[in-house]
Amino acid sequence: MKVVLAGTGSAVGKTTISTGIMKALSKKDSVQPFKVGPDYIDPTYHTMATGNTSINLDSFFMNEDQIRTSFNNSLKKSNSKIGIIEGVRGLYEGISPISDVGNTASIAKALDAPIILIMDARSLVKSAAAIVLGFKTLDPELKIQGVILNKVKGKKHYLKTKESIEKLTDTKVLGAIPRDDEIATKERHLGLVPALENEQIAINIERWGQITEENIDLDALKVIMKESPKVKSSGELWKIANKTPVKIGVAKDEIFTFYYHQNLQALEDNNAKIIQFSPYKDEKIPDVDALYIGGGYPEVFKKELEQNQSMRNSIKQFYNNDNPIYGECGGLIYLSKTIDHMKMCDVINYDAIMTPKVQGLSYVIAEVTKDNLIANKGEIIKGHEFHYTKLLNGENANFSLNITRGTGISNFKDGIISKNTLANYLHVHACAHKTFAYNFTRNIAEEN
Repeated sequence: MKVVLAGTGSAVGKTTISTGIMKALSKKDSVQPFKVGPDYIDPTYHTMATGNTSINLDSFFMNEDQIRTSFNNSLKKSNSKIGIIEGVRGLYEGISPISDVGNTASIAKALDAPIILIMDARSLVKSAAAIVLGFKTLDPELKIQGVILNKVKGKKHYLKTKESIEKLTDTKVLGAIPRDDEIATKERHLGLVPALENEQIAINIERWGQITEENIDLDALKVIMKESPKVKSSGELWKIANKTPVKIGVAKDEIFTFYYHQNLQALEDNNAKIIQFSPYKDEKIPDVDALYIGGGYPEVFKKELEQNQSMRNSIKQFYNNDNPIYGECGGLIYLSKTIDHMKMCDVINYDAIMTPKVQGLSYVIAEVTKDNLIANKGEIIKGHEFHYTKLLNGENANFSLNITRGTGISNFKDGIISKNTLANYLHVHACAHKTFAYNFTRNIAEEN
């Protein structure tokens, strides 16, 4: 059983409605959530709603068999028969105005999954039918089998819009969510506030589940999901070859939450034991062979990070002892000297600042110009970047990546090497860089 919940555009309520459906169905069944695209935040809502870790599916990072294999493996791991996939932006939005690479439609095709369109119905009645008809006729290969309306004014508005869509497009309307500003999600510069950061979000998710049960025909949704064919797969997600056990400390707390779950899975598949620690709350790093500091919001919590001097000192000492450290985006900023004049770890000898506008927002393709912790010279890495911070005076850093698509740190270069540390704005995805986990764990093992 599977379904793709796709928007007619951004900001139509996909995350609220998708999370509400996941929560409602999880009351009786194990639900495995998925998120299309390079998104770390929406999956935290899914995970909180279902109790199962949400997995990213992305056709820029993954070929079709990787998409299918990741889908099947995730269902098996969570012992779920229901897979719910929240789309990204509008159904057809990707990296090209013509092709499907990176869009929600490509995931639906790879999984042969039915699609439910989520539409903001404010001020729409017959025009809603025109929108649905346009989405269905643009690509007849897609199985758009239902519509959920959001922000309807009342019962009369809902019934008129429902009649229009069902009679003019032959597409079932599964229900409608009434207008209510209080159920909207909070946002900041990188998107929604992560679920782990705010206890109120857990309360909100409970309410979204209840509203979903009251306003959406979940039985009809289950019928659509049951009719979808099983997904067949047989492929390798990433290289598995390291045989030497290693221990990797992963910074994970309210501040550092941006990790592709597949990256951690790939490391574990390569004999890594993941030990989580908090740069915010813990006094020092755990007893590990290497550190992996992912993305997050160090710029928002810079005061708290500066105040934890013992943690910063332990990371600097780990660095001074030539131990491997890998930092991505927020991890890069935390490893820098300062952020907005507040002291960080001083591992990367540059200062960082927060800016009022986005500095990098793109899928990224990088050519590896120097051997480093996660890649060998000549390899090509795919990933993404999204940041409002920038590193100052980093033009002459010891870079190891040439950015052929994207921005990087400076002059289309990324991947600063300092002793046994690698830090970049690029977020790597294990399916797009199949040797990421093998290279990282192998390099750690060789250091020991």
